[in-house]
Amino acid sequence: MARPPMRYLDPKNDLTFKKVFGQHPHLLRSFLNALLPLDEGQVIESLEYLPAELVPVVPLFKHTIVDVRCRDNHGRQFIVEMQMLWTDSFKSRVLFNASKAYVSQLGRGRQYEGLQPVYALSLVDQIFEPASSEFYHHYRFVHSTEPERRLEGLELIFVELPKFRPDNLLAKRMQVLWMRYLTEIRDQTEQIPPELLAQPELEEAVEYLRESAFTRDELAGYDRYWDSISSERTLLAAAIREGQAQGKAEGLAEGLARGKREGLLEQARRMKARGFDAAAISEITGLSDAEIQTL
Repeated sequence: MARPPMRYLDPKNDLTFKKVFGQHPHLLRSFLNALLPLDEGQVIESLEYLPAELVPVVPLFKHTIVDVRCRDNHGRQFIVEMQMLWTDSFKSRVLFNASKAYVSQLGRGRQYEGLQPVYALSLVDQIFEPASSEFYHHYRFVHSTEPERRLEGLELIFVELPKFRPDNLLAKRMQVLWMRYLTEIRDQTEQIPPELLAQPELEEAVEYLRESAFTRDELAGYDRYWDSISSERTLLAAAIREGQAQGKAEGLAEGLARGKREGLLEQARRMKARGFDAAAISEITGLSDAEIQTL
């Protein structure tokens, strides 16, 4: 009697991502060394996990971000986020969190000279820069006319997963393998690319995705996560479509911009009517407190 095929789960899910990268520092180290824009001699040698950021639970859009935080042997901090739903305010949120992590180092009595860099790596499962063919976006403080001069401290990296192609010649070998791990293994995958299994770290990371290794309750939570993502995307898409429809008569360029804003305002009105606080509404829509108060 033939055995049923071995199936694997998607590594982008909250359950699987944290099982692989939130419980195995050697795998996270390999992943960060491959994905981060580290200069020669800046290789991460060891990691320790830090507590996840304590933020208020937002009933809506509460499952879009998977968060892992750690610090290496040099004191550098790394914030790794798997973002399933893109909004215009997400970059600001990432900058805020990275800045807070950077400033919080002074709370341990250090002088300014002892501050260590903070890297925020955001893996986004949507295309948010349609005008660019690049999947990898690196932001840092540089001189406006002499980019080789820069201020150390914050490094923000955004990766558009849907844009990645394995034949990208600019990507490093391990970067390609880890990106393939994230983009080619999906829910109920049965065949794993042999190139992944040939690399020890990737082979181990693949093993943690075996469906048979999870309990029934864990699999139920895995499915609930995907259901919540689908609901959130549907809600946001409906708000944008509604706003765009209202703006069609006002000219294409101006109408799209105003339409999107009207959609966000209408979404904020509904959230306010349902009892959401101003901070939660602002986080989701990008509207200011003043704008929300006038609704």
